[in-house]
This record gives sequence, C-alpha cells and structure tokens, in this order.
Amino acid sequence: MKRGAWIAALAAAGALWGCGDGNAPAPAKAPAAGAAAAATPRLSLAAQVGEKMFADASLSGSGRLSCASCHDPKSAHAAPNDLAVQPGGVDLKASGTRAVPSLRYKEVTPPYADLLDNPDGISVPGPGGGFTWDGRAATLAEQAAIPLLAANEMANADAAAVVAKLKAGPYAQLFRSAFGADVFASDGVAFAKATQALQAYQLEDRSFHPYSSKFDLYAANKIGGNLTPAEARGLKVFTDPQLGNCASCHYHGAGLNGSSAMFTDFSYEAIGVPRNAAIPANADPAYFDTGICGPLRTDHPAAAGNTFCGMVKAPTLRNVAVRKSFFHNGVMHSLEQVIRFYNTRDTMPELWYPTVGGTPKARPDADFPTYGLVKTQYVGGSVKKYDDLPPQFVANIDTQMPLDGRQPHSAPPMSERHMADLICFLNTLTDGDLSPPPTTAACTE
Repeated sequence: MKRGAWIAALAAAGALWGCGDGNAPAPAKAPAAGAAAAATPRLSLAAQVGEKMFADASLSGSGRLSCASCHDPKSAHAAPNDLAVQPGGVDLKASGTRAVPSLRYKEVTPPYADLLDNPDGISVPGPGGGFTWDGRAATLAEQAAIPLLAANEMANADAAAVVAKLKAGPYAQLFRSAFGADVFASDGVAFAKATQALQAYQLEDRSFHPYSSKFDLYAANKIGGNLTPAEARGLKVFTDPQLGNCASCHYHGAGLNGSSAMFTDFSYEAIGVPRNAAIPANADPAYFDTGICGPLRTDHPAAAGNTFCGMVKAPTLRNVAVRKSFFHNGVMHSLEQVIRFYNTRDTMPELWYPTVGGTPKARPDADFPTYGLVKTQYVGGSVKKYDDLPPQFVANIDTQMPLDGRQPHSAPPMSERHMADLICFLNTLTDGDLSPPPTTAACTE
C-alpha cells in the first residue's frame, strides 16, 4: 500500500500536537482524584462475569490455565514471559503455533474484510480488521471461543464442557443474573453468553484501554507529556516514509472516546519474518504458517497466485517496548533486534536467514554484527532468504520502506542514531500502569 501523502500529513500533525493544537486527539479522561469510586462506572453484570472467567483456571482442561495466564494484566495483557509460543493442552505439554498478542486496544477493531477501507483515507482498500493474527474472528466474543476450545490451549472438549464448569462454579448465580435464570438450559446459548461476557469485560474495563502513556499526555498537551529531543526525533523517524516508515501500518487516529492513536491501521503485511525453530510445528519442513491463507484460517486456500498468502495483521505498537517476544512467531526478543531486522533484512540478510553451502568461520570478523539471529559468519554459499514462506508466495512480500529490497551490503535506510531515537519514541507508548523500560541517557538528549 502506498501512503506517502498521508504520512507527510501525519508528520505535520505530529508537529501540531506538540504545540497543543485545538484539534489534537485527547485520551479518555481518568476520574478526578478523590472521586474515582463515584466517577468510575460499575461493570455491567455481563462484564463482571467476564472478569471472573478471565482469571478462572478451572475453565481449562488442565485446570491450571486461565485467559490471564497468557494475557497477563501486568504485561499489557500479553504473555508474561519471553517464550515464542505458550504451553497448553490438558497436561500443559502441548504447544501453541503463534505468539500471544496483547488484548489491549482492541475496542475499535473492525471485522476482517479482504478489501477494508484503510483508515488513512488515501490508501487503496486491502486485507484488514478482525481478531487473531489472521483475522478469522470477527468479534472479541468469537476470539474468546478459540482458546477455550483449542486442543493446544485451554483444551475443553466442546462448548458443553465449558458450560458444565460454569454451571458448577462459584459465580453461576452471577451468570444467571446477567443472562437469565434459564440460561443454562441450552449449552449453545450459555456458551455464546460466556464469550459475550469475556467481550464485555474487555470492552468495559479500563485496564484494556487506559490511554495512559506519555504519548497520550503529549497528544493532549498535558503535564508530563513533553517529549525529549530524542523522543521527538524518534517520532519523525516513525513517520518519515524514507526512514522508519512505521506509521504506514502502525498509525490510526481513532481511539476510544476521542483518545489518541491506535498505532495500527488493522492492515495485513507479508514481511518475510525468519522461521522460528523454537516452535515445535516448524520441525516439519513442510509446515508453513501463511497467515490469512492458513493453516488456522481455512477460507483463503494457500494456492499459487493468492496474493494474501504470508500476510499477518499489523499489531498495535502500544506497549511494544515492554514486550518480550515479537512478530506472529515470536522469533525475536528485543525491540532493538526488531528495528535492526527492519533496517538490515535486505542489506545484511545473512544476519537473519540461514546460509546454504557456505563455510563457517571459526571466529567471526571483528566487525561482524552480533545483533542478528544468525551468529555464525560464512564464506561463500547463498542466503536462504524468506525461509518461512513457500517460494510461490515470495512475490507477496511488501516492498515499502525500510523493507524496500535494496541490494545486499548497500547502505541501510536508518543510521544508528535514527534507530536509537526511534526506540526512545516507542518507549513513550508504554501505559502508565506498567513498569517502564529502562531509560537510557541517549533518550534524554
């Protein structure tokens, strides 16, 4: 998707935010001090049910896994560890196939469409919206049903098994109060209400969309929201189509109640993320996760010529600085590494993909970078680029900056300073209830 004109407008808008422009988006307002109890609306009965379900490990086949186990509130409702995929199943020995995304800031996500209008109002329509990495759930309620029934997650045999646990559980009466005295008469109805309860909790509870980051203060021209020079430069790298170009997929102005940016436009991209050997499913060389084209989604067959194959959803970058695994396959484990991948995927592909037919050096040269996934330097051979995508779908790789396909060992788009400043800016997207990433001296300069 080409969004150059829109990015230029966004960069100009960024300058206006810093001046307190009257049209700047404002975050949802928190209750005034001393009046929180009176001002904070009580969760609906349905959301109260969802709150209890979210923390209830007894709803899993193992009896030891809850929604909160993988979507930890203290970790921005994402995984609390750096595992690429999480354990699950009836004995917690089964393995997932994709990294756990954060459940924060999902409230304005539209259902998936092959031709969704892009929020920027300029780009041509394309795949967008939906929940999970491939968008196969149209609502949060549909998404909630997936882990409850997946054999490698909460591992319930069927919907009736979930309903039986709810009916016998300590908040069964609350469930009846929320959904009717006879709600348990039908397993299908009760299960649908259960997933609606989880959806209501996520939509109503402020912890899923606090809009409390330094950026939100900055966007609303509030005290505490002044960006340092490094953070301001990082914002420019974020929006500059010739540098980071992050905003081309990770910006969207409509938040909750007029609050500031979502930092995703709900679009899908294929960027050639390296294969992750830590995912057990990848031990089979014939197994590929092609995102929209499956294997978890089945309505877009992985056939030659399908331009959607390899595309996965662009997640929100809110709280990205406190994540411990990145991309849909969790192959990277630091924000710096992710940014360096974007910067050098094409200029130094040998750092990210396996080399075939080369001779490994006993000791890498002193100037051989150590930040990549590949720590061995080779003489000769060829780099097996895009090793987690079947060859027939390589043409689907996005060519936007900074992943523009430039020649190996040419100059990368971003300098060391650009990347450092970009990290400083992304740190400002961390919500106020989370432990912030360590502040480096470079971010104050």
